[in-house]
Amino acid sequence: MENKVRIGLMGYGKVAELHAQAIKELGNAELVSVSGRNRERRDKFAAKWNIASRDTAGDMARLDHADLAIISTPHPRHRDSALEAFAAGCHVLVEKPMAVTTAECDEMIAAAKKAGKLLMVVSQRRWFPACARIKKAIDDGKLGKPCLLQLTILGWRDEAYYQSDPWRGKWDAEGGGILINQAAHQIDLMNWFMGPIAEIQGYWDNFNHPYIKVEDSAVAVVKFKSGAIASVLASNSQKPGIYAKVHVHGTSGASAGVQTDGGAMFIAGMSTITEPPLNDLWTIPGEEKLLDIYKAEDEAFFKTINATVYFFARQIDDVCKAILEGKAPPTTGEDGRETVKFIETMYKLGHAPGY
Repeated sequence: MENKVRIGLMGYGKVAELHAQAIKELGNAELVSVSGRNRERRDKFAAKWNIASRDTAGDMARLDHADLAIISTPHPRHRDSALEAFAAGCHVLVEKPMAVTTAECDEMIAAAKKAGKLLMVVSQRRWFPACARIKKAIDDGKLGKPCLLQLTILGWRDEAYYQSDPWRGKWDAEGGGILINQAAHQIDLMNWFMGPIAEIQGYWDNFNHPYIKVEDSAVAVVKFKSGAIASVLASNSQKPGIYAKVHVHGTSGASAGVQTDGGAMFIAGMSTITEPPLNDLWTIPGEEKLLDIYKAEDEAFFKTINATVYFFARQIDDVCKAILEGKAPPTTGEDGRETVKFIETMYKLGHAPGY
């Protein structure tokens, strides 16, 4: 390995297109190949990006000297794709959710350790300036100890979305609905801000999507090992999509929040991010006036970037630095497992709390 990480993509769908664009913007990464089952689609993707088309991760590692595999196959295939990549000697960055079950996550973590490679999970919203500000405020003790969190997603997915790929909206092919797909990002932020979970009580249902088999809405009450508590409301039943927010409240009485998504929700390959992610709550003593400044900064910055690609690029850049410089990775398999554990627990819950 020289001063660039050679990257192979496992998967050639809508999200893979965004990763390819992001990689092309980086000075420490080079996109060299793509692998997958469908030869026709794979070859078309490879021709577009002027890269090699391979059958397996082993071929990408052996023929193209790929150092890192980025996995964007459907969720139920993440485990098999990761194990294949580790066997080939590649580091792995896997799209969210890391897998469908914690058992699969454990297999992936064990395979990474056996291979001596990094396992990381795509969590690009951590790179939103508004999210990073909240994390720094928590780490600096500006909220006291975080004791309450509100996670709210009021989005919308229509029938065309679920028909856009044959695996969407099915338990066996997608692994679930809003919890495992759209809400995974905000669940990751919740865990990042609040720490490990101790207990969950939750419910889920399908209210206005009769053409899918999975849930379109869910609510939960969460207790963390720190003693903090949270409420979670996630739904894809609000036309045309309203917002997604994460608000943290501390023992000092101070609060900080982020609107990660506004308006019609971003759909990879089908829409763009229409509103900037920004802080919508900031009551830290002595910093109340910063809220308007932060909003203005984020709105101005949003106009200078392609937000659908930029934050993927920021995470991949940090992943490459971790590989090239031997640094700790920006996200870990253990982080991804915590998100999956929340989702898996929600799907298993009847009416008794557990985790």
